[in-house]
Amino acid sequence: MAKSSDIRILEARCTFEPVPFRSPLKFGGRIVENSTLINVEVDVENREGRHATGMGSMPVGNIWAWPTDIDGEQTEEAMKQFALRVTELGDRYPEYAHPIDIIYLLSAEYFHLGKTVPEKLGLGEPMPELAQLVAASPFDAAVHDAYGRVNDVNSFNALSDEFMNHDLSEYLDERFEGDFLDKYTLREPKDRMPLYHLVGALDPLIDADISEWLDDGLPETLGEWINADGLTHLKIKLAGDNLDWDVARVLDVDSASAEAQAARGCAEWWYSVDFNEKCENVEYVLDFLKRIEEKNAAAYQRIQYIEQPTSRDLESNPDNKMHEAAKLKPVVIDEALVDFDALLLCREMGYSGVALKACKGHTDALLLGAAAQKFGMFLCVQDLTCPGFSFLHSASLAARLPTIAAIEGNGRQYCPGANKSWAKSFPSMFEITDGTVGTLALNGLGLGF
Repeated sequence: MAKSSDIRILEARCTFEPVPFRSPLKFGGRIVENSTLINVEVDVENREGRHATGMGSMPVGNIWAWPTDIDGEQTEEAMKQFALRVTELGDRYPEYAHPIDIIYLLSAEYFHLGKTVPEKLGLGEPMPELAQLVAASPFDAAVHDAYGRVNDVNSFNALSDEFMNHDLSEYLDERFEGDFLDKYTLREPKDRMPLYHLVGALDPLIDADISEWLDDGLPETLGEWINADGLTHLKIKLAGDNLDWDVARVLDVDSASAEAQAARGCAEWWYSVDFNEKCENVEYVLDFLKRIEEKNAAAYQRIQYIEQPTSRDLESNPDNKMHEAAKLKPVVIDEALVDFDALLLCREMGYSGVALKACKGHTDALLLGAAAQKFGMFLCVQDLTCPGFSFLHSASLAARLPTIAAIEGNGRQYCPGANKSWAKSFPSMFEITDGTVGTLALNGLGLGF
């Protein structure tokens, strides 16, 4: 049934913005030293003839989204071209609809674009589905943002049957008949949320780890970051193929953390550990956890969850089941989570949690977040070293999902320059003193800011 709030796209524009890093980030054996933002603006009108413009922004993230032997500059260019093509498709989309329906229908073209764009660039392989989602995500966000703005509503409050034209069974399966997304989202953002700080594989823990100081006014060692920002949540990047190093890294992080936390009188803090799918099998994870518990029981207790330990290719690795590890700690699917079918498969394989990312698309994040809640899975929201608008988007998503306990935000560590203009408008989101971000500020129109 048509709604007066339905929107039609009038014009969509896509541009790119380089983002230098202050220090390199290493994860999964790869090093990132700069990034590029995909920025999209979408002009819309609703059925009442009102007009508004929405925005979306996201780092290209090709190193993470498209692991390959192809040169990184080429995969980045392919993802930029994909983003342009998606924006052009949206520009030509003729119908009035809710953003969920617009993106759901347009996403049917991603597979074709994922083949033709790399072919035209002579890359010799199609674009992975994850890379497609990342490249399309700024357009997705811009449509949701514009929808809220043209209808004078926060987009997270436009997810009930008053606004949506179909229930969730249209996009998921019959178990969601009669459900709308308002059932799985909050009407107001949470007041504050703990911030997960990233400890990359190259990041210095103590003074002795630094051969050349940056001296740019920002913290450099882990202890300095903890003291400056009052951190209580740390995400530790691990190798996944070097058990001795991984165990030692966690113990070293715990030692540096304990010293800094004791100095400020903090008794409780938490870790997540991220293997970036480098573990060969679940036995590696079990051995890792056993050795951590044996060497430092307190550090073991501080591990809140484990991220995607084995290959993202679930169908080709059916023996990589996580049931035994999930009995010890929540094991969260990340790179493998590209659609609802992947969510169902990961549950069968023993994963007990889901990592949502705005970079995979606002629409998919809402739908998969609803499904994870219905299935009683552990939920977290992570970013893609997102600065500025993209970080606020990620945080806004986390603040509206009831079971999310903390959020990730490492743009302030690696590319703080891109935050400066946004920090003036949202100081509670960028000026961290007690380990939390003030997400209550994300209660405006559109995506909330």
